[in-house]
Amino acid sequence: MSSRWLPYALIAPATVFTAALFLYPFGLVASQAFTGSDGAFGLDHFRTMADHWKFAGALKNTLWLAIIVVPLQLCLALALAQMVTRLQKGRDTMLYIWTIPLGISDLAAGIIWLAIFEQTGFLNTLLMGVGVVNEPVGFLGYANLGTTLLAVVMAEVWRATAIVLVILVSGMGLIPKEYSEAAEVFGAGAWAKFWRVTLPLLKPSLQTALILRTILAFEVFAVVAVLSGTQFPVLMGETYEWQFTMQDGSVAAAYAMVILAVSILSTVFYLRVLRTPEGVRA
Repeated sequence: MSSRWLPYALIAPATVFTAALFLYPFGLVASQAFTGSDGAFGLDHFRTMADHWKFAGALKNTLWLAIIVVPLQLCLALALAQMVTRLQKGRDTMLYIWTIPLGISDLAAGIIWLAIFEQTGFLNTLLMGVGVVNEPVGFLGYANLGTTLLAVVMAEVWRATAIVLVILVSGMGLIPKEYSEAAEVFGAGAWAKFWRVTLPLLKPSLQTALILRTILAFEVFAVVAVLSGTQFPVLMGETYEWQFTMQDGSVAAAYAMVILAVSILSTVFYLRVLRTPEGVRA
């Protein structure tokens, strides 16, 4: 085999794998979403989805979760990454401890936080023990959707911030120390170094972390299902309901197309906003 064709031969297995396990299933789902009951191309399933009383709430809740959770996780991960990179001893141990939630599934994380917020859970036991309340408070329920949202946000921040943290720590490790030392020579303080040196050179890592975390935020399901059931609908939860409860795979496919569209839009946004000029890359 000539060297001309060697690169194509090397990427051929990955290409076949991607086509078989992504492109082909995606084509089937897209066809199901856009094919009407008469077999012709149409938007009937999208109309059914949009006319359903839960769709608007599911879309709003999903967007709100992403808008709240992703910035919180980014700020927390940046602070933790700065702390980790400054540690002289015990850096690997601290990073390991902070990334323990990565080994916990979405469902298990939801169950853990359910044990905290339910009426017989840890939080009510604590509040009653110190005399703040006389009877258990229903933190999770239709009457307290704000508290339910807070519980979901806390569970997601606790569970998935480590994903962003690992990416940012890796990115900070690639920034040459000479940049920081040069900034110190010119009298830059800690905040100036972070704002003018670390963040610009961290853009590729920020881009990756935000794209990955935002897509996962649009796909949140198990944590919400455990903490709120069907009282706090999200797009992925409605996809599951239409597929398995209502036995309508076509509308479920339409929901999948909406999730894909929102994910693509967010990805394009991050790629444009966090575009890194060649001259400032580490």
